[in-house]
Amino acid sequence: MSERVNVEKKSPAPGNTPDGTEPDGAQPGNTPDGTQPGGKRGDKSGGRRAGGASPVAAAKAEAVLPTLGPVGMLRWAWTQLTSMRTALFLLLMLAVAAVPGSLFPQRPTNPSVVTQYIKDHPDYGKILDSLQLYDVYSSAWFSAIYILLFVSLIGCVVPRAIAHYNAMRSQPPRTPARLSRLPEYGTLVIPADAGIPASRAITDAAALLKKRGYRVDVRDRDGARPSVGAERGFLREVGNLVFHTSLIGVLVSVAVGGLFGYSGQRILVEGDTFVNTLVGYDQFTPGTNFQSSQLQPYSVQLDKFQITFDRESKGKFGQPIDFKADVTTKETPDAPAKKEVLKVNDPLSLGGTSLYLTGNGYAPVVTVRDGAGNIAMQGPVVAKLQGDNYYSSVVIKVPDAKPEQLAFAGFFLPTAFVTDKGVSFSGDPELINPQLTLNSYYGDLGLNDGSPQNVFELDVKKLTPLNARNLETKGIILTPGTTHTLPDGKGTISFDGVKRYVGVDIHHNPGQLYALIFALLAVAGLVTSLYVNRRRVWVRTGTHADGRTMVEYGLLARGEDHRLASEATAVRKLLAGAWDLDDSQSAPSGGVDNDRADTTLPGAGAEQDSPDHPAADFIQSTAGSSESKKDQ
Repeated sequence: MSERVNVEKKSPAPGNTPDGTEPDGAQPGNTPDGTQPGGKRGDKSGGRRAGGASPVAAAKAEAVLPTLGPVGMLRWAWTQLTSMRTALFLLLMLAVAAVPGSLFPQRPTNPSVVTQYIKDHPDYGKILDSLQLYDVYSSAWFSAIYILLFVSLIGCVVPRAIAHYNAMRSQPPRTPARLSRLPEYGTLVIPADAGIPASRAITDAAALLKKRGYRVDVRDRDGARPSVGAERGFLREVGNLVFHTSLIGVLVSVAVGGLFGYSGQRILVEGDTFVNTLVGYDQFTPGTNFQSSQLQPYSVQLDKFQITFDRESKGKFGQPIDFKADVTTKETPDAPAKKEVLKVNDPLSLGGTSLYLTGNGYAPVVTVRDGAGNIAMQGPVVAKLQGDNYYSSVVIKVPDAKPEQLAFAGFFLPTAFVTDKGVSFSGDPELINPQLTLNSYYGDLGLNDGSPQNVFELDVKKLTPLNARNLETKGIILTPGTTHTLPDGKGTISFDGVKRYVGVDIHHNPGQLYALIFALLAVAGLVTSLYVNRRRVWVRTGTHADGRTMVEYGLLARGEDHRLASEATAVRKLLAGAWDLDDSQSAPSGGVDNDRADTTLPGAGAEQDSPDHPAADFIQSTAGSSESKKDQ
């Protein structure tokens, strides 16, 4: 080991002359006027020149910082944007920015609710609208955070991926001069009569480490002190890169879904057919870049809908336990019909969309004739669920009735019961005793001016009642097959029967599958980065003066690795087993006295160790070896 000699240079103490005397009229370390060197009191810059100014202070005073300029400013901004700290901050900002989407109604989901919210809150409703808080996920500020996070992640991942690729192609680090300084260290001694020279021992060690998954590199195979460097655990950084790359993939997939996806709802009564066109939806929510040409014109016809109710349990008697919709589908108008079954949590895939069964109920079939006896309305009317046992509300609007427009509002009861006070209620969800209870009105329904209305609501403020419980005409009570005549010759209404209906949600998200794939990859990458450890192993061999082959090894982890000690034990067992050694001859050490690594080789002026202490024979200097010269 090369010897280094530190020579202490003697110089006059600060504030003294070379002969050790103080300058006249000056305190130690001060100038004659009492100030520190450099012309300022208390200046700690140290050292002084004849002119009283410190060289460092003078250089700082004369230095002129260069201006960044436009290019330098852009480089600085890019460095800040692509830092991991900025990426984490943007991810937090994105989560916070999504909160208003849950606090305020969103226009893409339900525009009528947004309109009503602005009317109910005139003081700040329009201010929120100007801040795009009703369109959070398509707002300019949310999109800006989203894009910046996307760019930041790419700027973080790409340089790290290139650096890791270069690291994987490079050779393992060179063998340290003093393996005893490593956290896990041990020695082995191969007897002279085993006939295993140092070169063969290092070849065996390299083969064993390679079989254990290490990437190995043998150095000085034919030299006096051959060694092998081994490294593994590159999957840790690969997993980290996969995790961050998958986050980018998830962001892209979500963006693609928001740009080119769409969703809609449709209510289908038994016998009705839905065609995948814009006019076929009851409610439609398009993506930002949606084009009507994306809609594939498939069709779905509801043949029959069946519900199974619980008839055995006392606590849940009458509760629905199974839903089944028999449908007929066509991929295109000219394609053959196909019988399929639509169930809850078992959607149909058709034309690139997914059809989900989300609701159901009853649709009474009615016929309304106006005062002239003409059929003004005929067909099923969707009843909206309101209570237990399919107690439902019914609204019927007849704008084609002459001479006055007619309307009806009331309730549908699948199994009607009447209390002692004359109040009707539904006692069972099955169609055992269906009954339709209605009030009738006439007047202007407000549909001629084109204003949109909710089909499940009826504004009676501008209508004149014809039938009601509080009028002499009383309310209308109908059972299947019965007809009621309206007062004043306004017409009639008949209850023809009952059908079932289903609510269907149609979703098309081109990025959904990719988002799932990237999410699974992100989880896999995260798990890999947490459980795979980056480790390095070095083994060095040499021949003792008495013919024994001395082996020392050391392990080092990149980062925290609580299983490094067990890995050292496993490596030791492999080496000892390959050479048929007694594993107890020299125990591995994780805290070797590093000073022992400086002892010299036997015959170099130091006392030769006894064969009874083999571990001490190899904890010695590597002076003269090529590895030592490279390290120095």
